[in-house]
Amino acid sequence: MSLYYDAVTVLTAPTSTGGSFKSRIYNSRSLKSSPAQLYALIIEASKWDVLLKEVIEAAGILKVEPKLTPRLALFLVHDHLLAKNGIAAAASHPLRQAIERHKTRLKAEFTKARVRRGCASIPDLKDAVRREKDSINGVSALYPRWVRINNVRTDLNTELQSTFASYRKVDTLPELVEKDEFRVRIDPHIPDLVAVAPGVDFSTSPAYRNGEIILQDKASCFPAYLLLGDQEVWQGDLMDGCAAPGNKTTHMASLLCRTKKSRSHIFSMDASPMRAKTLQKMVSAAGADPLVSVLPGQDFLALDPLDPRFENVTGLLLDPSCSGSGIIGRDAVPTLVLPSGSTAPEKQRRGSQGKKRKRRHDEPEDRQEQTAEASVAANSDTDENELSSSHLDPERLTKLSNVQTRIVEHALSFPAATRITYSTCSVHLVENEAVVSRILASDVAKRRGWRIMRRDEQPQGLRAWKHRGVRTEESRARDGAVQAPDIKVDLSDEELEGCLRCWPGDDEGLGGFFVAGFIRDKELAWDGEADDPGRFSNGNEEDEEDAEWEGFSD
Repeated sequence: MSLYYDAVTVLTAPTSTGGSFKSRIYNSRSLKSSPAQLYALIIEASKWDVLLKEVIEAAGILKVEPKLTPRLALFLVHDHLLAKNGIAAAASHPLRQAIERHKTRLKAEFTKARVRRGCASIPDLKDAVRREKDSINGVSALYPRWVRINNVRTDLNTELQSTFASYRKVDTLPELVEKDEFRVRIDPHIPDLVAVAPGVDFSTSPAYRNGEIILQDKASCFPAYLLLGDQEVWQGDLMDGCAAPGNKTTHMASLLCRTKKSRSHIFSMDASPMRAKTLQKMVSAAGADPLVSVLPGQDFLALDPLDPRFENVTGLLLDPSCSGSGIIGRDAVPTLVLPSGSTAPEKQRRGSQGKKRKRRHDEPEDRQEQTAEASVAANSDTDENELSSSHLDPERLTKLSNVQTRIVEHALSFPAATRITYSTCSVHLVENEAVVSRILASDVAKRRGWRIMRRDEQPQGLRAWKHRGVRTEESRARDGAVQAPDIKVDLSDEELEGCLRCWPGDDEGLGGFFVAGFIRDKELAWDGEADDPGRFSNGNEEDEEDAEWEGFSD
């Protein structure tokens, strides 16, 4: 039963400590529940809160059950009505009994709520509640579920004929949410990426369990694709310098396996030993162990570029920690729509529980299966960036920018490197175009001949992406709490065209994201610093743009 008390604690505790909602749960030492179970409960209950409020108020249980608070009731009723294994507590527990005494009334009110919405099934009802919540919250943008096909284990055509065999192909994102039919859209910008309606559950899909499909936000796929491009074969090794939880590392592995011809190896690392364990698990789940060497707890800035292990590293992907100001819905603690009618104070938890607080060994173990997908999903999308935007000030943004610049400048020193990508899930100029400007002006960039990857040099799918770099600050954090420093970057129009942007709230279905690529050009290098950059499929610079894949989709 500590699961439900901990959920209330998370939602009522001060948020001044910073960090994303998920990281606060996973890093807390005061909570007794499994972090994965706790995260899953809060997220899933928040998707149903409008309907649960309606059911609880109609059943009147808060007026007759003094042990229940609005939040406790919301979580308990959610699991009673919607969780596969019901309430995670012994049958004799007073709070479970407080719900089950009213199970007939609760079920009847739930059925009435479903009928009022004209829904024949639970999935239909969930979709109806989502639209209802979007309407209440004024959400107009569609954020689909993005699914990346993992070429290490399968390919796009195989998945279209199996996992998505019952889905109808559509051409636009809005068509995904039309009723009574599963629909899929093959993405026009990223190979092997598809979009489906929000909330589609893949937890029971064999392809998901076998690592054949990976849930990864579209914008998070930009860096690896920009780095490897459309080369049929990448010559040399690769490195992901800030890798956990591993989406971008496994994406690089997937791109290498599209033609099954590459002999490249990927070095992947994260400075946090705990996050490095997550990285290794994801690499293994994706079947990428033969292609990837995880360096646990390795700080990229502490690497020696002259280490013999890295003498053949030609491409580096860098996605360092950032403000996270572009992340949609993950960094903020969910705000629940609560039922009214309680006679018990919200702080009752501390008064009534006392020393009798149940520990995790009193809870059923079978809930772990129920939350398995949430545990994986908690490490998906753009999760490489864990800092919350709502607790940052301009000074903190400047410090982040300084570290980001140091990381990329360090990458410029790897002797064989010819291509680098830098990305953030931030909307702030100071972390994006300003970092690019500082990098290009650095001594190491000038000495070794680094420049921006021009738009016409980018892979075909990203060359068509419409959102490009900006010269002045155009956005602030969504909650208005952070104003970025007032700066203007000194980049040419061509250099800004080489930067790619994603903006939250537009018709692309993405959060805020930024990525730029760098190319080493021997003609720009100072004397004695120009190693041969021709390390792609044929080693011939003039033929690089011709070495493109044809006919892709993801």
